[in-house]
Amino acid sequence: MSDGTLWFKAEDLDGLGRALFEAEGVPPGDAAIKSDCLVSANLRGVDSHGVARIPIYLKRLRSGLCKARPDIQVRRLTPVSALVDGDDGLGPVVSTRGMAECIAMAKQTGIGVVGIRRSTHFGMAAYYVLQALEADLVSFVFTNASRGMPAWGSIDPFLGTNPFAAGVPGGESGMPYLLDMATSVVARGKIRLAAQRGEAIPAGWALGPDGLPTTDGKEAMRGVVLPLAGYKGSGLAVLMDLLGGVMTGAAFAGLIRSAYNDWDAPQNTGHFFMCMRPDLFMPMAEFRMRMDVFVRRMKALRRTPDCAEILMPGEPETRKEAERRRTGIPLRPEPLAALAAEAEAGRITMPAGRAAPLG
Repeated sequence: MSDGTLWFKAEDLDGLGRALFEAEGVPPGDAAIKSDCLVSANLRGVDSHGVARIPIYLKRLRSGLCKARPDIQVRRLTPVSALVDGDDGLGPVVSTRGMAECIAMAKQTGIGVVGIRRSTHFGMAAYYVLQALEADLVSFVFTNASRGMPAWGSIDPFLGTNPFAAGVPGGESGMPYLLDMATSVVARGKIRLAAQRGEAIPAGWALGPDGLPTTDGKEAMRGVVLPLAGYKGSGLAVLMDLLGGVMTGAAFAGLIRSAYNDWDAPQNTGHFFMCMRPDLFMPMAEFRMRMDVFVRRMKALRRTPDCAEILMPGEPETRKEAERRRTGIPLRPEPLAALAAEAEAGRITMPAGRAAPLG
């Protein structure tokens, strides 16, 4: 029996996203960036950061807490650093501009560092790492986020799930390193999806509002998600808040507004990007050769009985993208209904999905 899931072509969802954002006054080029960021997340299997979030972004645009046409200001501070004021624009629009500045400095000087303030939720962190990888650059992408995780030892929400993302270009084999992980045991978006569906979550993911462990998604959303690896994940989340928030002039220490729950002021999310050339210490050809050796040696390691293949960070998502470009992107009934309602309200044609994978 079908659970109501439908499969859509990536380009159809991208077209829908562009149309919905343009209908709210977002310029076509910016709407394209925003939609591409969301669809890219779905393609890579990061559905918690995909098109299901379109309705909340539209709601914040309508509320005036996120600007359709921000006046983004970029100020070079030194030859290797810049500060971006996002003017409360859409996170992917602000962040794509910031990463472009970071790339330009790294190409010119060998390294570039960009701080971003007055941004909003920027979606999948890997989107900006991919931007740097396309330019053959090593990158680090950090952000803070609205509170939903405690500092280690507390039960109060204070830190965001503050993702840590990084990329290193590959060798001649084309196999890069791409890590994108929440500093929580799981991305909070996955708990939100479970809560929306009335599903249980695994033990060890979250505490309820009483500070006790819970497997109830709704109770978890009222409580806190736990940090990855205990105090170690908490320490990383603190670092993301210090670099993305304290250093940039953005909100920090639990003051970043939630995209879903806070409607009194803009989010003022902060990001920190760094890029550097991989040939700083050796010729590019030698670097690429050494990357190939690394990948080859890692994949040749002996495996545990339950491991079919050793993969580089980012490789599962790359394979998922190739698969979903063939089969389409699956959307469950809840996000489908919300997207259909937005399309109907904006007199935009909802693309047709299929009840089975496309290929």
